[in-house]
Amino acid sequence: MPRFLSLILSLGILPMNVVPAQGATDSLAQAREAFRQAYARVDTEREPAPDDEMLRRYPLYPYLEAARIRRALADVAAAPGKTSDETLGAADEHAASFLMHHAGEPVAAGLRGVWLASLAKRRQWTEFLQHAEAGQGAEHADSVLECHALHARVALDRTVGLVPLIAARWLTPRSIPDCQVPFDWLRDQGELTAQLIERRVKLALRENNPGFARQIMAALPEQRAAPLRQWAALLQNPRTQIDALIAAPERQIDAEGLLAGWTRLARTDRDAAIVRYEALVHARNLTPSSVSRYALALALPLSWDRRAESLTYFRRVQPADLDDTGLEWQARAALWAQDWPLVTRSIAAMTDQQRGLARWRYWAGRAAEQTGDTDLAQHLYQSILPDDNFYSMMAAAHLGQALAPHPEKLVRDDVLLRRIERQPAFVRSRELLRLNMRAQAHAEWNYGLGILPDETRPQAIHLARRWGWYDQAVATATQHRVFNAYEVLYPRPYDMEVAAAERFSGVSGELVYGVIRQESLYRSDAVSSAGARGLMQMLPETARRISRQWKRPAPQIQDLFDPRTNVLLGAAYLRELIDRFNGQTIVALAGYNAGPGASARWLPARAIAADIWIENIPYNETRNYVQRILWHQLVFSWLKTGEPQKTSAWLVNIVPQVAPQAEKQLAIQRVAPRAERSASEKQ
Repeated sequence: MPRFLSLILSLGILPMNVVPAQGATDSLAQAREAFRQAYARVDTEREPAPDDEMLRRYPLYPYLEAARIRRALADVAAAPGKTSDETLGAADEHAASFLMHHAGEPVAAGLRGVWLASLAKRRQWTEFLQHAEAGQGAEHADSVLECHALHARVALDRTVGLVPLIAARWLTPRSIPDCQVPFDWLRDQGELTAQLIERRVKLALRENNPGFARQIMAALPEQRAAPLRQWAALLQNPRTQIDALIAAPERQIDAEGLLAGWTRLARTDRDAAIVRYEALVHARNLTPSSVSRYALALALPLSWDRRAESLTYFRRVQPADLDDTGLEWQARAALWAQDWPLVTRSIAAMTDQQRGLARWRYWAGRAAEQTGDTDLAQHLYQSILPDDNFYSMMAAAHLGQALAPHPEKLVRDDVLLRRIERQPAFVRSRELLRLNMRAQAHAEWNYGLGILPDETRPQAIHLARRWGWYDQAVATATQHRVFNAYEVLYPRPYDMEVAAAERFSGVSGELVYGVIRQESLYRSDAVSSAGARGLMQMLPETARRISRQWKRPAPQIQDLFDPRTNVLLGAAYLRELIDRFNGQTIVALAGYNAGPGASARWLPARAIAADIWIENIPYNETRNYVQRILWHQLVFSWLKTGEPQKTSAWLVNIVPQVAPQAEKQLAIQRVAPRAERSASEKQ
């Protein structure tokens, strides 16, 4: 028997196309539990007992093997010099044979990187290159492994054609210590030129990484380093440096560096930039084309703050410098100022693609309506209705029409679904999901999806929905540009919890569901990078505060993964925000996403139309968040009633914050029965 085949059999590696027959899913419960226990013991069990046939034939058994190989490689790395050659050889052989047998499969992806990193750490460069090259360039997806590959070629003196590869890796704005040996080799060959060093310094400066740029520029001749040091100083202390340049107009400065420093000042201290604008233009004798870019750099952050001065600086920007982003913010500033002719001109100057978006067709319609062109306004509003989004809602409101979404029929083929469900990758994906190994489940899902014929892939949306894997159903639908299959993509799996939260807080169930869909896509185990947890993404400290105020038991962190607790406290928090902002649900939603402090800062000094206020939310994420939740609420209401939905209630003004005494009264009303609340609060 060949040695490789013998090793495969000794590891228990089985073909991954062995799948239980339909109807045998329940019979996997015992094997699943055995796998769960064995997988949990991997890090502590150095010499596991032989696995029985049931476990070896379980669809996820290769994941157990991969975990054991990773553990063995970690043991080797943890005891350098203390591991016998025989042990090292066995660990490497096991890894090599496993990766060869499962080449291209998700189970091999993570292990391959671990093994290559282990080989690199042990300076096993010949074997490293052999298997890195066998991966068909996959090492280049990982900058560390790419550096190891370059290091290996230097160590083995395989340097033909190496200079351009290392030079390309050199050109990065961040420090990459794993590439130091290749970089040193490049320098020793006389190929790390001043031009290459300068290019990397500029990359770091453009990425606002002046500290690293200073480290790199130390290798440059003084004449080339001086303007780059000035650029770095402008980024690190823009106000002081710009004052110095105003005071010494004869002083030479890199034009790109000066604009970068000015942009930094404008974004960190708007008022300081306004005070210095004219002096800088005069002192540096800026040309009209240069002045335009400096004006734009100041106009943008002023527009984010909804300051009237933004339009003064937008007027100084030449048309060639206004890309779609600049035109969008000029249009928003014009909306805030109610300058409807400027709104029209800004939209007209956008690219065809941008101008054709529902967002800007809607605002073109609003501008036409405000300037007396009713026919054009009606035409534009009508054109938006089929788009099924926030702007469709608002267009319907201006037309005085109720709006029904335009559902897309996603026909379910149960025979085909059963066939897909039996495919090995989908069997593994479901088992991984049951074991809460979501990252691996997602990888297997995408692997299986890629194997399916194009015409059958949309059926997988139904499959994920049937499994209760709602976030995967939505992700798969988005991948296949299926957006309006509302019956499938807007499930209501937490009706009991949402109904209880509605009774408790007075916030409509449809709005609560809208927040759940946007915050977590129905994942009760979701955890954000900021530590928010559960369906409505509650921060632990916020949840504890809300529970005290609403006289509920203080939740433990784990309680926030319980839908009953999370939805109840999330709805109560949303109610608190609605009360805090005087019943203004739109402002409350913005506060739920960006924090109530941000929402309070964004409140206008005078009443302004809600659609204009939303459009001028400076955070793209928060603006989209509010718009999507309002649309989600409409869809859930339509699915519940089957009737077109009136949206005229959103044609309201956003008003300044209420006085402290009135806010205190609202806090008292927080616990009032829902029936006593005003209609506007229930929106």
